[in-house]
Amino acid sequence: MEIVAMNKPPLIFALSRLETPIGVALIATDEQGRLRVLDWEDHVERMQRGLDRIYRASGGVRLDESVAAAWPVRDRLRAFFAGDLGAIDAIPVESAGTPFQRKVWAVLRKIPAGRTWTYTELAARAGRPEAVRAVGAANGLNPISVVVPCHRVIGSDGSLTGYGGGLPRKEWLLRHEGAAFKAPKAA
Repeated sequence: MEIVAMNKPPLIFALSRLETPIGVALIATDEQGRLRVLDWEDHVERMQRGLDRIYRASGGVRLDESVAAAWPVRDRLRAFFAGDLGAIDAIPVESAGTPFQRKVWAVLRKIPAGRTWTYTELAARAGRPEAVRAVGAANGLNPISVVVPCHRVIGSDGSLTGYGGGLPRKEWLLRHEGAAFKAPKAA
């Protein structure tokens, strides 16, 4: 998989896969062992579009399965999915994006496991209470699912709202963490 901007060599991230209870996670780390991407194997095209948007100015990204992956990241993710909810808190992350997006993503990491915030609360905590829609858009472009816990953001009425990995994954993650929310109505 490759996204390339003109005149700059692409960043190269080590790509690996991790079996989880909610599907195969795609994990990309940089040379420093920082998590750059966590997405789902069944959402590769969406992931690719997101990487294109946020890394275009950096020369793009090449995800390479032949580069050694950062095992501490994988070990912490395995521990999280096995029930150690705090295991992901120490995972170092890094991402491109606008200063506003990066601020929103940093604030997302402050939502404790087992808790949820509304988009309004997230906007306020990001210092932009009037920018609820922009905060929602930044949340939707988060390239580091689970660890930058965009799944912990719910609607103002407590209901589940969009999640790039799909609402069933969001529901599973919130149940796994013991968070309160309104369950989706059966179809």
